[in-house]
Amino acid sequence: MSIKDIMEANKFQLFRELKSKPTNKVTAERLTSYMQKHHLKFARKVTLKFIRKMSSDNINKDLERVFHWYQKAADNDNDAISMFNLANCYKNGEGTEKDLGKAFFWYQKATDSGHTDAMNDLAFCYKNGEGTEKDLGKAFRWYQKAADNGHAGAMNNLALCYKNGKGTEKDLGKAFHWYQKAADSDKVNAMFNLALCYSNGRGTEKDPGKAFYWYQKAADNGHAGAMTNLALYYENGEGTVRDLKKAFHWYQKAAESDKGYAMFNLALCYKDGKGTEEDLEKAFYWYQKAADSNNANAMFNLGLCYKNGEGTEKDLEKVFYWFQKAADSGHTSAMHNLAFCYKFEEGMEKDLEKAFYWYQKAADSGHAGAMYNLALCYEKGEGMNKDLEKAFYWHQKAVDNGYTGAINSLGICYENGEGTEKDLEKAFYWFQKAADNGYTDAMNNLALCYNSGMGTEKDLEKAIYWYHKVADSGHAHAMFNLAIYYYYGEGTEKDLGKAFYWYQKAADSGHISAMFNLAFCYYNGEGTEKDLEKALHWYQKAADSGHADAMNNSFFCYYNGEGMEKDLEKAFYWHQKAAENNKVRFKNSHCNECKQPYINYQWCQQCNSKQFQQAFLKWTSKNKYIDKFIQETQLSAKNNCEVLEWIPYNKLTNINYYDKGGFSEIYKAIWLDGGPIDSWNFNKQQWNRWNLPTGYNVILKTLNNSSNINDKFLDEWKHYYNCQKYSFSKFIQFFGITQDPYSLNYIIVMSYAKEGNLRKCLPYIIKLKWQDKLQLLKTIILGLKIIHESNLIHSDLHDGNILMSDNYNELFIIDLGLCKPINDSQTENNEIYGVVPYMAPEVLRRKPYTQASDIYSFSIIMWEFTSGIPPFNDRAHDHQLIYDICKSERPKIIRNAPKCYVDLMKRCWDSNPSNRPTITELEYEISEWIRCVSKFYEINRDGDHKYQVPDINNKLYDDMLEFVKANDTLAQEQTNISTIVQPHSQTYYTSRNITKILVKEDTECLECITEV
Repeated sequence: MSIKDIMEANKFQLFRELKSKPTNKVTAERLTSYMQKHHLKFARKVTLKFIRKMSSDNINKDLERVFHWYQKAADNDNDAISMFNLANCYKNGEGTEKDLGKAFFWYQKATDSGHTDAMNDLAFCYKNGEGTEKDLGKAFRWYQKAADNGHAGAMNNLALCYKNGKGTEKDLGKAFHWYQKAADSDKVNAMFNLALCYSNGRGTEKDPGKAFYWYQKAADNGHAGAMTNLALYYENGEGTVRDLKKAFHWYQKAAESDKGYAMFNLALCYKDGKGTEEDLEKAFYWYQKAADSNNANAMFNLGLCYKNGEGTEKDLEKVFYWFQKAADSGHTSAMHNLAFCYKFEEGMEKDLEKAFYWYQKAADSGHAGAMYNLALCYEKGEGMNKDLEKAFYWHQKAVDNGYTGAINSLGICYENGEGTEKDLEKAFYWFQKAADNGYTDAMNNLALCYNSGMGTEKDLEKAIYWYHKVADSGHAHAMFNLAIYYYYGEGTEKDLGKAFYWYQKAADSGHISAMFNLAFCYYNGEGTEKDLEKALHWYQKAADSGHADAMNNSFFCYYNGEGMEKDLEKAFYWHQKAAENNKVRFKNSHCNECKQPYINYQWCQQCNSKQFQQAFLKWTSKNKYIDKFIQETQLSAKNNCEVLEWIPYNKLTNINYYDKGGFSEIYKAIWLDGGPIDSWNFNKQQWNRWNLPTGYNVILKTLNNSSNINDKFLDEWKHYYNCQKYSFSKFIQFFGITQDPYSLNYIIVMSYAKEGNLRKCLPYIIKLKWQDKLQLLKTIILGLKIIHESNLIHSDLHDGNILMSDNYNELFIIDLGLCKPINDSQTENNEIYGVVPYMAPEVLRRKPYTQASDIYSFSIIMWEFTSGIPPFNDRAHDHQLIYDICKSERPKIIRNAPKCYVDLMKRCWDSNPSNRPTITELEYEISEWIRCVSKFYEINRDGDHKYQVPDINNKLYDDMLEFVKANDTLAQEQTNISTIVQPHSQTYYTSRNITKILVKEDTECLECITEV
């Protein structure tokens, strides 16, 4: 292309073509040379932008030449175009140093010569104070001049002045007029602004159709904001027919233009499958893009993606990060969720003060849910001092902002006078309001008001109405109360069928008292056909849940064979459980022989001791210590299970090897007599036994090298017997002693637990809910407590010495082979026995065994309940492991275990015995956890987890939620770790003599380890 062609170009059409072609250095040089001869004409036609396009090599030098010729043309020829271009050079610092004052000067010179672009730019200088003092009035006047001269950009700017009242009075009508003029002149920004006027009815009547038209025009001309709004119109069917595919198309176009809001909406399209197929990964991608563009909504939703694992992997730390970013950007829901992260330790350490801070921020920003949670903070004193008045204030604010959950809480405040004066009428009013909003807890409270006449007149019919409403929503306690009304005919006609129905519903929802009453209905045939088997089933369910009367009734069912075959072992088990709860009832209270009151169920100590004494000459163990031991138990027995017997070996059959313990072999056998003694039959003058038709299954524990047993050798079993007497439900029953006629070893006869030891049951236990795990741990604690309160130490507590009950709801401690009185443990003993992973570090250092050492062993069992595998099963149980345990190595903490549980476990395995909790402290803490977690699930049977457990402190509340969270995680994962970790070939989980590996000379000396 020649210079002549360029000079003759009409309206710069060839310039525009050249702009799109590769840089041509030669052409640029020829252009610059030509300027020297024909500077005026060239300055008129060659724009600065064109020169930049033409020359990429040594561009600064070329720009300086251009600036030079603009300067010459402006100075010598008074040319407006050159003046305008010269002003642009000064404004942008192109070809010369940036100088806004000189830019302003030349814009003004150009306007004096009638240059309309210069008028618009001069107005801009006045508007922003660039090169001159800020003067909105003059800015307005120059926009007006440029607009009057047909400058479309100035028309749009003039409209903005009228819209915002800048330099003139605000006038939306005139703003609309000039937007219209600019849009008609193809000004794209004006098209968008005109659409906004029609959309919002600013300066003209609202017209979605015309708004849509101008959004379409602006979008077609590349305006990203218009694309976004056009997509919104298609999505919502405003000004056009709803079309989600077109909405998606325009969101995509706008997003590709880096419009953050469009990116966010595009992500929503992918998330919800609107206008395209659902694609969570693409949704996540566009949330990320929008978040990177500082879109707070996208930041928040990105946090939700990481929280729920939608489109990406779950990552609580990133959840916290994005909630924090969104909260810092003013997103109120993010503030609320960030507070939740701080409160419940999601993605960062727990910090109640920061949780309170963000609840406060969100509440101050109008978030109703945050107001409610802020009220709870004040109510519980979380993150600040407890303040019931402020709690009441924020409950009220939450209600005023439409948070229905706070309405019921407001009623409770008035009911109890918390933070305000007690006012039962207002309590009733707010319960009514919350109930009308569908809040089931409030319905239940309203029913209670009508039932007791609290804040209103007593009205049992209305109480029943509201209990029905709540019961239909799955509220177990309401179901139970409804059943009571129908059973007794209060407020309605008596209807045993309906009473039975609601007892059944409540029992199925876990209501313990309903289970008991349902069993009673089945037992007596009330509201249903009599069914003793189902009665026993529900008595058993209630008893397993701690209902003392159900324990007593279970005893009678098993004892009398009601609902199943007679089972005196289970009968006695429940008898003892009821006795421990002071709920034993006797049907036959007097002895038929001496007419004296029984001291226990069908047990007359005076008469029975005579029968035992008369039989002493009929048997002997051939060992005076054993004879004396057995005879003493028989004479002092206060019930049948305190009786030990000498059991002839020929009364045992089907003797088969079962297992090997640390100090004995274990066999399974059948006791042909039909089992243990039950009571004395005065008519037949013989002992009634449990008389199972196939005999009674027992375990035989051989006492090796015991043919010449002495009194000291029997100490273990004396200790065991005494502990068993204290609580028969915590220990496997010890029936008596026999003797192998061949080896002459004495044998302990005990009850058989068919489910085996705890170690075998770990794969089952790991799948249990945490409230069930805690209940099992408590049974171990209660057994260990009996040992400790008897001034004893177990000294060999591990998962092989704990047996599981048939129904998997009890654990029994066995094997007190190393058990000894506390004082005896202080004596020097050169031999050390045990299972290394369960042995406390002080014992491994040859220090005396203490009750705190038992607590250490219990901590390892606690760990097994989180892992499902025995401890240290991936390494040899050798001197190195002993050394590492003494150096504070412990089993690896399992992910998702409740933090409060882990903290307690760590206290129990602390290297310093004095830092470990006592068995009483353990019992209290775990009992409190059981109480709170069980109550939580009782009142949240619908699974929504929205009801709060009353009357618990902050720590217990937090602990409870950790167990609930762990249960939710357990339900999602259900991972069996034992399938992942293969045991090492040199593991030993039976008690053995470890003295030799403690003192190996070729390794570190344990005595050198620093004492705590």
